[in-house]
Amino acid sequence: MIIDRDIKDYQHIINLPRPEPQRHIRMAMHKRAAQFAPFAALTGYEEIVQATAKAHEKAVAGG
Repeated sequence: MIIDRDIKDYQHIINLPRPEPQRHIRMAMHKRAAQFAPFAALTGYEEIVQATAKAHEKAVAGG
């Protein structure tokens, strides 16, 4: 499937202002950013990986 679009098809909307919500106020930028911020889905996972790596390094080194 070939999609062939030209910028001329969108000239009528390029300079329009961004639409504002009619039924609610816009969320504050810092709150919106917090929604998409990374989170620790597996609490403690990083510590277990580090402990396993240390144990492996110790075993490889012969200690």
